[in-house]
Amino acid sequence: MYRKRVAYFYDEDVGNFHYGPHHPMKPHRLTLTHNLVFNYDLHKKMEVYKPYRATYHDMCRFHSSDYIQFLRRVTPQNTGGQSKLANNFNVGEDCPVFSGLFDFCSIYTGASLEGAVRLNQGVCDIAINWAGGLHHAKKCEASGFCYVNDIVVAILELLKYHSRVLYVDIDIHHGDGVQEAFYLTDRVMTLSFHKYGNHFFPGTGDMFELGVENGRYYSLNVPLRDGIDDQGYANLFKPIMQAVVNHYQPSCIVLQCGADSLGCDRLGCFNLSIKGHGECVQYVKTFNLPMLVLGGGGYTIKNVARCWAYETSLLVDQEISNEIPYNDYLEYFAPDFSLYPDIAARIENQNTKQYLDHIKHTVIENIKCVTGAPSVQMQEVPPDFICLESLEDQEDPDGRHDDESRFEGEFYDGEHDVDKEDAYLEV
Repeated sequence: MYRKRVAYFYDEDVGNFHYGPHHPMKPHRLTLTHNLVFNYDLHKKMEVYKPYRATYHDMCRFHSSDYIQFLRRVTPQNTGGQSKLANNFNVGEDCPVFSGLFDFCSIYTGASLEGAVRLNQGVCDIAINWAGGLHHAKKCEASGFCYVNDIVVAILELLKYHSRVLYVDIDIHHGDGVQEAFYLTDRVMTLSFHKYGNHFFPGTGDMFELGVENGRYYSLNVPLRDGIDDQGYANLFKPIMQAVVNHYQPSCIVLQCGADSLGCDRLGCFNLSIKGHGECVQYVKTFNLPMLVLGGGGYTIKNVARCWAYETSLLVDQEISNEIPYNDYLEYFAPDFSLYPDIAARIENQNTKQYLDHIKHTVIENIKCVTGAPSVQMQEVPPDFICLESLEDQEDPDGRHDDESRFEGEFYDGEHDVDKEDAYLEV
């Protein structure tokens, strides 16, 4: 069987940023994830790259220049003098100013952008950037812990080579920023599975948000209630995905794998297990289309790391042990030290069979309103934003990380963590 070529992007600096005390978003989860990936020896099945860092101009391909200029200039020290701008750009409590904010955005956005370029050039079949997937950011403002929408920037790059791109989102929160960006076009179909109702953030994602003008029926939403389990999720996800691929015929898929849809997430209310979440990734892979695989939400960081390490193993077709291997952060996975802890069935499942059948029927009927796969007129392909040859010159000969490297800036998630699980109740 043909083994897919997988490119994996990781910058060791990305886990060292800190949103601040009591904030649930912890970039340190990326260090944990990477540590598991390497200690399971999954890096041996992939090309591992320290990614390109996105520039101001890269980010302005989607975002407004004054917003990105603000992100580039603002620091914790000068925030006071820019409070009016901060309010305008929704930077504050949920999306705080922290040291190195622009660098953080540059790292995760650059990795998604480079992944798109490598897919376009056919040098890999799957590109993985667990630091990406920040789907709430809007053209002119931050939202939901997201500042720069790396997904939109990457999709704009993919559209240079692909006439139709499918975006799939399994984060517990609606992928509102991506939907909004492509709401008027048939070049991108957005499909989001998420919790909806009871004022759950961001409050969008109704089943009848379908897109407008050329984009009508190219935005698809699957609104779910509290407590959905593996079986209910799979029974929706697989037939809807199959119908979307059949009708839309994308030539590339972008998959956002937010891990806050797992059971026991500190901001979530679903009951997915790590294997249930991974089953969605495995199913999308069966379509044998180029895939850009991204992270997203996820706030119980030991389970985020477990989930994304497991999904990396699925993407490289490598079975891995349930026993967590020895690694720098082994204490996080106590007391069971297992990859698949029991995290399901904590919240009552309010998704009745009748409700799920109604959603599936309605969404699939909406998909059928797509009249054939839209095409694009022949035109000259714009140049790639990144020259891969120049990137290779800047890297080690094989473009790989030293797997013995150690990371600074640990933010422990255990008994002595100031960011306790119940410290942040908003969202």
